[in-house]
Amino acid sequence: MEKGMNTYELGELCLLAGKIMLQSGAETYRVEDTMMRIARSFGINHPNSYVTPTGIIFSLCRTEHTKLVRISKRTTDLNKIIIVNGISRKISSGEISAEEAYSFLTKIEKGNLNYPIYVKVLAASIVSGFSLIMFNGGWNDFFSAFLAGGAGFSCMIFIHRLVDIKFFTEFLAALLIGLLSLFFQNIGFGHDLSNIIVSSIMPLVPGLLITSAVRDLMAGHLVSGLSKGAEATLTAFAIGLGIAVVFSLF
Repeated sequence: MEKGMNTYELGELCLLAGKIMLQSGAETYRVEDTMMRIARSFGINHPNSYVTPTGIIFSLCRTEHTKLVRISKRTTDLNKIIIVNGISRKISSGEISAEEAYSFLTKIEKGNLNYPIYVKVLAASIVSGFSLIMFNGGWNDFFSAFLAGGAGFSCMIFIHRLVDIKFFTEFLAALLIGLLSLFFQNIGFGHDLSNIIVSSIMPLVPGLLITSAVRDLMAGHLVSGLSKGAEATLTAFAIGLGIAVVFSLF
């Protein structure tokens, strides 16, 4: 173990790395592997970690107290995951000390590396518009999907700030997309209603969550894989329910 560093500080370093990765959308097996690699880099031969989407249980060795970190909010930030992985590799190669690594990780945790909201909304609009073309839609429906997708994504961001219930925000976003798509068709701005709706909800689809669930299941992390799969299923249900309400009413 590095001189001047005790097991408590090392445990905090491992937990902080795992916490940032899990909150940023990393797979649970990747979080466990990163924490174990950091601990082994400082001479801990038998660390133990158990990670679920909502918490981390970690112990350096049998003589140390087991620590628990509760994860209440999760998002998607691949940039933070890449940075933490890079710090882990530098620790393994001896390029940085534990104190430097902890300082870097603290800055990463507190820092906001996300793109501005307008960039996210613009990206969602572009994804929606070109998804329509990918689904063999016509260019005359491009801007309908562009506007509906951007409006739905904006709605999800805004409502999520007011009500911290993921199912509710996705339901309202899908509902808005359905209403706008139907409105565009009625005024002649859009033509293929089904294609516009399917393309516009693409930014809401939990693609990363589904991928993480499958990878966790393949890695043998059944609890994490099933829980993420259930979350993805509820998200898909919320999106489908929002569109179904529009069709049932109009």
